[in-house]
Amino acid sequence: MLSFIQRHAAKVRGVLHGFDRVRLRGTLRWLANCRGLMTYLFAKKVLLKEFKEYATDITDRIRTASQQTAEAAGRPLEYLNSSALSKEDRARAIAQADGVTAGLIAVFSCVEPCISYRIARNRDEQKLELRCERMKCLHHYFYYLDPQLGFCHLRLQTWFPFNLHVCLNGREWLARQMDQAGLGYVRRDNTFTHVADIEQAQQLFDQQLKGNWEVCLRRLTQQAHPLHRELFRDPELTYYWSIDESEWASDVMFRTSDDLAALYPRLIRHGLTALGSPDVLRFLGRKVTAQGEVNAHFAGEIATDLKRRPEGMRIKHRLNRNSIKMYDKQGSVLRVETTINDARDLKVYRRSERDPDGPKKWLRMRKGVADLRRRAQISQASNQRYLASLATVDSDASLGELSAPLCQPAQLAQRRVRALNPLSVEDGGLLASVSRGEFAINGFRNRDLRALLYPADEADPATLRRRSAAITRKLRLLRGHGLISKVTKTHRYVLTDQGREAIAALLAAKNASATKLNQLAA
Repeated sequence: MLSFIQRHAAKVRGVLHGFDRVRLRGTLRWLANCRGLMTYLFAKKVLLKEFKEYATDITDRIRTASQQTAEAAGRPLEYLNSSALSKEDRARAIAQADGVTAGLIAVFSCVEPCISYRIARNRDEQKLELRCERMKCLHHYFYYLDPQLGFCHLRLQTWFPFNLHVCLNGREWLARQMDQAGLGYVRRDNTFTHVADIEQAQQLFDQQLKGNWEVCLRRLTQQAHPLHRELFRDPELTYYWSIDESEWASDVMFRTSDDLAALYPRLIRHGLTALGSPDVLRFLGRKVTAQGEVNAHFAGEIATDLKRRPEGMRIKHRLNRNSIKMYDKQGSVLRVETTINDARDLKVYRRSERDPDGPKKWLRMRKGVADLRRRAQISQASNQRYLASLATVDSDASLGELSAPLCQPAQLAQRRVRALNPLSVEDGGLLASVSRGEFAINGFRNRDLRALLYPADEADPATLRRRSAAITRKLRLLRGHGLISKVTKTHRYVLTDQGREAIAALLAAKNASATKLNQLAA
């Protein structure tokens, strides 16, 4: 990422990293499955034949409490006859029309799909049974202008298992933090186009990860669902909070719209033609083979798509249910955003819940807020890898201008080195190897290239020496053409600016289909 910022330093004001939209789910774990609910009903001495009446009574009390909450705040409670209506747009319109600057904006009720329970007769066993099925029930939406979180909402399911969803936005939260700190900024929609002190703003952003999310969510629950403690006092049930979806965005703020407009089409072209499935895997923290290919055992789905939005073009790379995308915001902000919908695809170094005193090891990431920081860390690393790959895209030079010097012999320390043939298997593989994403920060060594360019079978010492010497000659060839440089007092090499630019263009052209090249040339 630093290479991208440094390359465009004269055009960039700064960068802000942090959560965009975050959707959390509160679950009463006893009620989350049939077995747990049966245990709960047994504790409450409720028979299955009495379940509907019992559940209906709780639902009626929750609806009454929601109405009382709206009336006490002097805010409207509206029924929406379609779940497709934008509740956020409606809430913002009400806030603007009524001049609401803090507190509850409105309460909406709407029938929507959900996972819930019903009692059915088991004809084989001739008895009633509890079934968990997809159903529809009434949901209440509470929209707030919260003093800490800004514009946010809470969604309450009014039928068992009474799940809660809280949707908040890190940029809204940051705006409140900067207001309290007296920090000036220019905000358009959900984007900051200018911040008086970007370093201080980033420090405020980082504080969001250090806050007590459980306390904040408990406060919102008490505001919108005050009956919870009364309804689930004996036995006491508390909400377990997990993250259903998180968006972590890196906003590169350009000084003018013209600066971004001149660069953005080339960034889109790079994303379409140069970034393949192995790159998407690396961006989102998955391993590839030593040859830089997708592992043969990988059974997931990788896709890239381009979508034209009213404000511009958006490119999205998806790995199963997680994704990374790039788009331009408000004309002058380049946003790279990692979305995590499925935490099971990711890892965290922690102790197992089954053995809390045991050693730490790499385990699946949990959806709970306990792994919130790790989620942010993975998302930030994904954004950084993506921006680092974009650092090569900054030149208006044609492919012919970039490749012509490489196709001619050159000299290194007054010794001749041969011309390169970028489209050949040997030289093309060498260029692809040195430009791999994992080498972008720390560079590469002779042994790193040896593992990529030669079979991984066991070799005798003499063969290893010959292979090492061959790699040394290849490194000398690249140095002679000015594509790489040696890091002082180390055995590592890094791409030069010229090398990064030329190799990216050559690989993009090599990997692009004739159809794509014709479309870009049109």
